[in-house]
Amino acid sequence: MHRRSTSLAIVLCSFVVLAVTCGCAGWAPWKDPKEAARLAEKYGMTAKQRIADLEKRAKESTQGNEERRAAFSQELAQSIVSEHDPRVRASIVEIASKFDVPVASAVCQGALQDPDPRVRSAACDAWAAKGGDRAVELISIRCREETDVDVRLRAIRSLGKLKQKSAIPVLAQSLEDPDPAIQYRAVAALKEVSGRDLGDDVNAWRQWAAADEATRDASWSIAETFRKIF
Repeated sequence: MHRRSTSLAIVLCSFVVLAVTCGCAGWAPWKDPKEAARLAEKYGMTAKQRIADLEKRAKESTQGNEERRAAFSQELAQSIVSEHDPRVRASIVEIASKFDVPVASAVCQGALQDPDPRVRSAACDAWAAKGGDRAVELISIRCREETDVDVRLRAIRSLGKLKQKSAIPVLAQSLEDPDPAIQYRAVAALKEVSGRDLGDDVNAWRQWAAADEATRDASWSIAETFRKIF
């Protein structure tokens, strides 16, 4: 026990000596604003810093007039084209979704074709937040064309959030996917779109989606009633 205490004391003393030798700035430069500013000027801001800067300026722009919001949206469009880090591009898309101007919508639409799945996922979320028929159309296209499972799951979830019947065809198509995760997410989305609960039976949902709208409503009510009873 004495040896352990002695060893621990030596290690702690070594750290203290190192800290004193290097100085506070050298010991933890990320905590020193002046040092961080110097490094940013020399090497450019990190991805985290660029995101924080965009979020700050976005907040300021939302409080401005329409011209200022349009100008900032244009800046976002230029930034996403030149930005190499997908984390920053995803943040740009999230920010753009909050601006109701054509340029911002173009940013969100273009992001659906981004080479990085994280950005495509962010674009699905952005259109789910924007809503409307255009959102259903664009996310449905992404869902049909997507090869990345995680992005496709995000697209299906986004369609559920939109709660529009026009999403039923693509969700029904997703029920035919061999991946159980895709099927389960499609069922969950159909529950949101319909506002009812037919359970988790994929075959039951397939039959429901294949029927015409009038038949759906009638058969749905009967099936839901029996499910609640049994």
